[in-house]
Amino acid sequence: MASVTTLRRQRCRPADHPIPSDPEPDMSPTPSLHPVIAEVTARIAARSAATRTAYLDRMAAAHADGPVRRGLACSNLAHGFAAMDGVDKEALRAARAPGVAIVSSYNDLLSAHQPMQEYPAWLKKSVRSAGGVAQFAGGVPAMCDGITQGRAGMELSLFSREVIAMSTAIALSHDMFDAALLLGVCDKIVPGLLIGALSFGHLPALLVPAGPMNSGLPNKEKARVRQLYAEGRATREDLLDAEAASYHSAGTCTFYGTANSNQMVVEVMGLHLPGASFVQPGSSLRQALTEEAGRRVVAISRGEEYTPVSRILDEKAFVNGVIALLATGGSTNHTMHLVAIAAAAGIQLTWDDFSDLSAVVPLLARVYPNGSADINHFHAAGGIQFLVGTLLDAGLLHEDVHTVAGFGLHRYRAEPILSDGELVWRDVPTRSLDEDVLRPAWRPFAADGGLRMVEGNLGRAVVKVSAVAPEHRVVQAPARVFTTQEDFTAAFEAGELDRDVVVVIRQQGPQANGMPELHGLTPALGVLMDRGHAVALLTDGRMSGASGKIPAAIQVTPEAAAGGVIARVADGDVIRLDASAGSLDVLVGDEELARRELVDTPPSEASWTGTGRELFAALRRAVGPADQGASVFGGLTPEHFGTPAFTTQEVGQ
Repeated sequence: MASVTTLRRQRCRPADHPIPSDPEPDMSPTPSLHPVIAEVTARIAARSAATRTAYLDRMAAAHADGPVRRGLACSNLAHGFAAMDGVDKEALRAARAPGVAIVSSYNDLLSAHQPMQEYPAWLKKSVRSAGGVAQFAGGVPAMCDGITQGRAGMELSLFSREVIAMSTAIALSHDMFDAALLLGVCDKIVPGLLIGALSFGHLPALLVPAGPMNSGLPNKEKARVRQLYAEGRATREDLLDAEAASYHSAGTCTFYGTANSNQMVVEVMGLHLPGASFVQPGSSLRQALTEEAGRRVVAISRGEEYTPVSRILDEKAFVNGVIALLATGGSTNHTMHLVAIAAAAGIQLTWDDFSDLSAVVPLLARVYPNGSADINHFHAAGGIQFLVGTLLDAGLLHEDVHTVAGFGLHRYRAEPILSDGELVWRDVPTRSLDEDVLRPAWRPFAADGGLRMVEGNLGRAVVKVSAVAPEHRVVQAPARVFTTQEDFTAAFEAGELDRDVVVVIRQQGPQANGMPELHGLTPALGVLMDRGHAVALLTDGRMSGASGKIPAAIQVTPEAAAGGVIARVADGDVIRLDASAGSLDVLVGDEELARRELVDTPPSEASWTGTGRELFAALRRAVGPADQGASVFGGLTPEHFGTPAFTTQEVGQ
């Protein structure tokens, strides 16, 4: 694999150009869209017709012809600009300039979000230069799964998405704004920002990322030290040295987990400026892209370029996002997040849609844990721009979509550079610069996508197969059942699992305890596999983008706390997981399973306390199943909107 520096040096291209406000159309022949992608998109639109129409009618009714603050009473408006001064204050008072909300997840605890400290000042300046006024409207919480992993705080992680969505809504609820800039990167933060912004879907919204940290200790070496530590052959100091060399500076972690999957997905959905996802923090290009985001959101807030987020996030955009996820072997968390975001837009996305798309979308990337490269190597090899280009050329993406850069996904084939200090976009290579990392659609790593849906008498589950060797994708072995990670670790250390085994970790679903991620299991399970045993994991919890070489059927639905069959599995039951055929079964008769008494239950209200968990009890009681987004809000129905005052056609949406 070539070095990142070498690959970047090779990415010198002619045809530099800015993002034009009204570009000439791409006159090259458009490949025919793959029939399965067309069929899946059509059926999503058909099943969503009522909810999507009701949502768009509500957005059309909310759209105003000028700055929304014109309709505020004088006292309300005065409160809105009281702290401003100079030209910004006068522009807000006169309601003659677009108002832009900045909603940020900045904190200096999380490396991925620390670079955003400077962004509001840059954005206010660039918005002002474009004729608008930006105000920092609100912050949203951002917790780190890496810090809370294996701790009680991890049980709040998934619920934080809902808190972020509500916090975003609070920030935008003042009716002072004509557009929004959403600053966020990691797991629940980006989905939460989008769910909140979609309640204000009549406003344009542009996501502003921070980029990954420089490459540190190779991820494969980090995993090796973790496994040695699990075996007792490395000290805590050895492990801490490896972790600190991996997570060493500001920026997103460089493995292909949910944070980097977020960036991949939202860029292909048209919510980033082209090429913005993986430019590193601290660079001149990152600052230029951030400033351009301010100018661009003003441009699309009014007039002929008016492009609200409700228009961008349609059925085609969600299908494009799923395809990008599948083609790169991205995070399993998005089988919940994308479903929840889609519901907020009135779109009913299902696991069946993921499954059918996965069957025809080839795997084109190998980024850790699906390979040895990190996200910087992926970016240097051609990155999202090459990926979009090869998928478009193969008829595997919708080209005819709205984006924050303008109409047409072909815009995302161009990468940003600085030319004489000016931000411009240039064409990317028509070939990958490192086919060990990124390949064209006609020569993939695998013929189908990185995620599989499995189903059987145990319910439904998600398996990330992109990092699992083909010979390990079918496991049939006796179960060993646990309800906590601690009990599993104790059994492993006692040598009780040194055999073929399907490890079952239950009471880890959203209704049980908030559905924590279970990455702490991975090193020990890897040890068992390396000893030659057939090993698999079955859980109603999560593993996310860091899922590794162990076949893991995760997010089992129905979960144990909701009466799922997983609650009735006993030690010694033979479980068969066949990720290739898509099946998941416990080889016990239905009558026998029905007779069994439940031997464990989810945490009680009294015991689910500490680390703030008691404050989230209402969310635990309200949360839905994983295959419906594990959402507290539930899916939108026409009844959520009542009888709209206007129809979409009447306001010319």
